[in-house]
Amino acid sequence: MKIVLIESLAVDRTYIEKLAAPLKEHGHEFVAFDKRAAGPAELKKMAGDADIVIEGNQPLGRDMLKALEKCRYISVGFSGVDHVDAATAREMGITVSNSAGYANDSVPELALGMMLGLLRNIPLVDKACREGKTKDGLVGNELRGKTVGIIGMGGTGYRMAEILKVFDCNIVFSVPHVRDNMLKFGRPVNLDELLAVSDIVTLHCPLTDETRGLIGKEQIEKMKKTAILINTSRGPVVDSSALADALNTGRIAGAGVDVFETEPPIDVDHPLLKARNCIVTPHVAFATKESMIKRADIAFNNVYRYLEGDPVNIKI
Repeated sequence: MKIVLIESLAVDRTYIEKLAAPLKEHGHEFVAFDKRAAGPAELKKMAGDADIVIEGNQPLGRDMLKALEKCRYISVGFSGVDHVDAATAREMGITVSNSAGYANDSVPELALGMMLGLLRNIPLVDKACREGKTKDGLVGNELRGKTVGIIGMGGTGYRMAEILKVFDCNIVFSVPHVRDNMLKFGRPVNLDELLAVSDIVTLHCPLTDETRGLIGKEQIEKMKKTAILINTSRGPVVDSSALADALNTGRIAGAGVDVFETEPPIDVDHPLLKARNCIVTPHVAFATKESMIKRADIAFNNVYRYLEGDPVNIKI
């Protein structure tokens, strides 16, 4: 079979070659590209004859998938697969796996950093210090003892709960299905109660039809005025304009946002880039040296399991 990596997985090429070596030993052809295709025509040249494709989060809409004429399996080096047109993949008989688990440490660690940054006013006190000012008006708050609402308790949400327990936080969580191992961290509640009681709300849910627009104006109005919202999940889960309005009017105290409606670079006029007390990062929560190695390992292991007839991490 021909296996093609259609974009860089942000690890050294020698590591990719190491992961691909067993493929070649078993007679398969492996080709790796570092740069994404600019469009369907270029993708067809790169991987139109590939049986298996490995990628990160290269958007694969209908036209792009149609360029993969022979493909029957895609291993996505990412947790979410919402950038792959599911209907077209099914129509073409393409199985899609994700790389679940690779960012279970990196994502909650960035979320924690945003929480601490907002509670202790780190961006504002940094600015004040550089301008020769003092802490006046910028005395912060501690994380210990705060009620944190976690929306989604998959890999990153579960790890978030483990970390927050070290800070003696009171944890509530909202999930479609409660598992016994979640109950040691806190109590399950519905979304409305979570929003009403939480000092910090942190999102760790996938983007689905059910979660798209989950947090809008109506939901934000149910939060405490002193509350903080953290989004390291997917941009469309939150109504950005409603969140920006809430920040600018003091309806909530702060926000940390790593994800937007589109992938960075973000339009410089995006409302959250100018919103009051909002820490923004260009979709970096998943990106650490350690997590990039983990995702490459998982993405290639997915391929090996597929070739063995025992596919794992199937999402489409």
